[in-house]
Amino acid sequence: MNDDPTRAPDPSGIDAIPAPEGATTPIDTDYTIGQDNVELQVGPFGLDIHNPVFLISGLTVVAFVVLTLAFQNSVEPLFAGLRDFLTSTLDWFFLGAANVFVVLCLVLIASPLGKVRLGGREATPDYSYIGWFAMLFAAGMGIGLMFYGVSEPISHYSTAIGGIASEGGVRTDWAPLGGAAGDQAEAARLGMAATIFHWALHPWAIYAIVALALALFSYNKGLPLTIRSIFYPVFGERVWGWTGHVIDVLAVFATLFGLATSLGFGAEQASAGLAFLFGLPDTDGSKVVLILAITGVALISVAAGLDAGVKRLSEVNMVLAAVLLGFVVLVGPTMLILGGFFQNLWAYVAYLPALSNPVGREDANFSQGWTAFYWAWWISWSPFVGMFIARVSRGRTVREFLTCVLIIPSLVSVLWMTAFGGTAIDQIVSRGITAVQDAPLELKLFEMLQGLPLTQITSFVGIVLVIVFFVTSSDSGSLVIDTITAGGKVNAPVPQRMFWAVFEGLIAIALLLGGGLAALQAMAVSTGFPFTIVLLLGCFAIVKGLMSEPR
Repeated sequence: MNDDPTRAPDPSGIDAIPAPEGATTPIDTDYTIGQDNVELQVGPFGLDIHNPVFLISGLTVVAFVVLTLAFQNSVEPLFAGLRDFLTSTLDWFFLGAANVFVVLCLVLIASPLGKVRLGGREATPDYSYIGWFAMLFAAGMGIGLMFYGVSEPISHYSTAIGGIASEGGVRTDWAPLGGAAGDQAEAARLGMAATIFHWALHPWAIYAIVALALALFSYNKGLPLTIRSIFYPVFGERVWGWTGHVIDVLAVFATLFGLATSLGFGAEQASAGLAFLFGLPDTDGSKVVLILAITGVALISVAAGLDAGVKRLSEVNMVLAAVLLGFVVLVGPTMLILGGFFQNLWAYVAYLPALSNPVGREDANFSQGWTAFYWAWWISWSPFVGMFIARVSRGRTVREFLTCVLIIPSLVSVLWMTAFGGTAIDQIVSRGITAVQDAPLELKLFEMLQGLPLTQITSFVGIVLVIVFFVTSSDSGSLVIDTITAGGKVNAPVPQRMFWAVFEGLIAIALLLGGGLAALQAMAVSTGFPFTIVLLLGCFAIVKGLMSEPR
């Protein structure tokens, strides 16, 4: 690769990564983007794939889909057992690793290393704050906030107020920490703190670590925009061989199965919403049709590209989400929501040390079944979200980047959970409406909206939000996986991105039919574990890389 910091962008569009603007400290390597690629012409379509990352990833995914669909009646216990084993055995590891990521982000914000600018000392941001925030929010947590915005606060409130239950000296309840038996106010406070814990600093720190590393080693160090590049300070030139192949393949698997988990949740909720609103059948067949239809829309967005596809859809989503959020705040218990925002934020801070403690936990069901699963899920999403954030964050300083990526989405998540979850809890406590508490997870949002005016309209907006989040996640995920499997080329042929978009949908279908939510959760956890090890190594690489940059 040409390491001249004044180089012009590649006119062929092979890497499409802008040259650094101003002083940087590039890494001196003879590796060039795409040197291991195989170019093929299949009919009218050209392919430009990295050998062997694309082949190993693609063939493994095809085999997984075929085998899961072929044995769907017998794999559900296998998936459920795998999920339970990993979360119960490795809960301390997931919780400890997530704490490391948060601490590193805070240290970098406060340290002189925060002055380093991604893309060179003279680089300017590619996107406005509004466009940047829209893409951060839509790619990072869209479907999850829709699925869990009502259901998780209600779940933690219900288990907390129920208190501790044990059998044979072992706790059998799902209450966070010690619960709050019989105390409605404290149960609501603890339930909201536990919910915010899963959606604020920790997950965004995971995303930020991956995004910062990719942006640094691509925009400042001149390496390909792929996961293996992060580990050059650790492995040197070996990252271009099998060491790097393994890292990239793990990143592909983590992204595919983490994304499939979210797409599965989205299909469950959209199907349930359509049944709730229009009386359509809520069956596995309808969910499959829904996934296929939305994947088809995602293919159109994939073909349109980053600016015309993902960026525009993300902005539409942000407007719709803001409208729905504003509606709930205005027609729901407004003063309770506005005051609850600050109360819940303080409750989160107060409970944070206990909730993030990785050892000696007595609330095993909560810490393993909720927190360990969540951290594995966020980590499995991190290559996808991290690379996507890196693609749109050039020109920011490390301090600006980390502050915005951690704080802004975290505050939005607090407000969202306070509005939706707080409204649902108020319906139970103040109005005695138990339908939202008794409803299945995928229906809780619509049952909460049932207690507000204009239910048909708001429920329809909710369904549209889930679907558009589905499309943007599939689109951006395809873009990221294609970049990894094309050896860091960000302008690889469109049919490759379409291939991955199709298989994201097929994996979601296979997991739904082969074991439902248990299967989705199991694959997110099982791919998140090895990638957690990868990220911990990446923390060392980030510090080493930043220390060599001009500030």
